[in-house]
Amino acid sequence: MVNETLLWNAVSTRDAHWDGVFVYAVPSTRVYCRPTCPSRRPRREGVAFFATAAAARSAGFRACRRCHPDVPPSVPPGVERVRRACAVIAANPDAPRPLADLARTVGSGPHHLLRTFRQVLGISPREYRDACRLGALKSGLRNRHGVAAATYDAGYGSGSRVYEKAPAALGMTPASYARGGQGAEVRYVTVGSPLGRLLVAGTSRGVCAVKIGATDATLEADLRAEFPAARVDRGNRQLAEWVARIVASLEPGAPDPRLPLDIRATAFQQAVWRELQRIPRGATRSYQDVARQVGRPSAARAVARACATNPVALLVPCHRVVRQTGDLGGYHWGAARKRKLLERERAG
Repeated sequence: MVNETLLWNAVSTRDAHWDGVFVYAVPSTRVYCRPTCPSRRPRREGVAFFATAAAARSAGFRACRRCHPDVPPSVPPGVERVRRACAVIAANPDAPRPLADLARTVGSGPHHLLRTFRQVLGISPREYRDACRLGALKSGLRNRHGVAAATYDAGYGSGSRVYEKAPAALGMTPASYARGGQGAEVRYVTVGSPLGRLLVAGTSRGVCAVKIGATDATLEADLRAEFPAARVDRGNRQLAEWVARIVASLEPGAPDPRLPLDIRATAFQQAVWRELQRIPRGATRSYQDVARQVGRPSAARAVARACATNPVALLVPCHRVVRQTGDLGGYHWGAARKRKLLERERAG
């Protein structure tokens, strides 16, 4: 399955573009739903993602009676071809498939399919395939299939290639990920700020998470969710220095902090986040502006998703991206905080 942060964001925002691309399942109810299901959102912990409804049923879940995830959504032809292409890729992600062959299968031209794929999902078919393979690897490791078996079952022809890419994709070696993050070390600090409680977490490489919320307990639970066996401890002196710089940056007239980062992302997300760091304090850009700057002028929706999945608030200033009309638009940590951030930056 694809990058779970991306999928969870689609569920959280009820993004209709992802209907038909995947379903999510809730273990406590044994029900699976489409991303736009109007039911109350479950807690992130434990939610499982499946490329198809059939896969969810095979895992013992039943279809939701509110959103009817087994009924194909009514969508424009271009979007439907993207969804069919996703189903073809997800069914056999370990088999390389030329773009021309994939396009013929879904009744499209190669260039049109590539363009539509990027417009709808913000990634290319090849990136989707890579993400599916990573998802299969993660699933195999979590299910204790063993590193070698999980590696080859996911379609990686060489174990060495997985270990080369593992730090960027998993944040640790495959063996450590298979143990729920055992052996990985993440340190964090929670402090008060003008925006509420602030959690900053880091590894030996750099800051890996900046979160804003109402309570420390909620922020800490969110940090521990993906790697329950990882060593997650209170911060050290280095992290305290980073936190102090981040909090200081919230004052009017203060400069943006430039800290080392340890974050994982798709190539598109990386391009968007780099562009956001170029936006001056007190200034804003529209989602369309950013899309043009990264060479994807029609990918404004994908830019919005990249902003929503930004793991290091403030260090990557996604709050400086607004709608073309000038309206603030969405913000993972709440519109009121987004408005306050911009007001403080403009006051300087």
